[in-house]
Amino acid sequence: MSKYTTGEIAKLCGITVRTVQYYDKRGILVPAELTEGGRRLYSDEDFQKLKIICFLRSLDFSIDNISVLFNEENPDKVISLLIEQQEEALNQELKKCQEKLSSLSELKTQLKKFDVFSVNSIGDIVHIMENKKKLRRLYGIMITVGILMDIAEIVSFITGIVYGIWLPFIISCAAILIFGVLISKCYYEKVAYICPECHRIFRSSFREMFFAAHTPSTRRLTCPHCHKKSFCVETYNEGVKSDD
Repeated sequence: MSKYTTGEIAKLCGITVRTVQYYDKRGILVPAELTEGGRRLYSDEDFQKLKIICFLRSLDFSIDNISVLFNEENPDKVISLLIEQQEEALNQELKKCQEKLSSLSELKTQLKKFDVFSVNSIGDIVHIMENKKKLRRLYGIMITVGILMDIAEIVSFITGIVYGIWLPFIISCAAILIFGVLISKCYYEKVAYICPECHRIFRSSFREMFFAAHTPSTRRLTCPHCHKKSFCVETYNEGVKSDD
């Protein structure tokens, strides 16, 4: 039967001598024998056990759980439970990593919206990302209302053509005009803008916002703080008052 020193068994399993010694200290890999000089010697059985330990550690099983597994009379029941626990832990870790990747992707996307970048721009992006869900909800409401108004207009128009009854169409056009004004006013109240120059959050006048050149997420406005006109990034308004 083969005998392995601490250094030999560590090398065979691709770990450090200190790791083998730590496993001995924790009681999950006690050497088969000690020489008179106190030198640890490991058997083939110890070698196989160490390979199992290394495999379980590669899956992030804790030392305590590995110890329980080796000391359990019915390890098949224990390993099933430990696997389920480890799967849950890894899934939680994976979820966190995916959230971080999503945040990094969002950071890259938001960076492209700033003509001039500074460290303070990161603070602007943090604010945008924190309020993104609220802004999306606002967009969703506006789109839904817009679709419903379009449907009402189309149905009333078809009714007018088919039956010659144009009153519903006239009413729907008037309603669309009123709702259009109301939804525009609601949109104006719910959004604010971040100046890429001074990084202040502000609201412009309704007229300036309505007629300003814009993209889906920016609008060319004059900042009331630094008085520079640029494409400002849209964000959800959290109590910022208009400078009218």
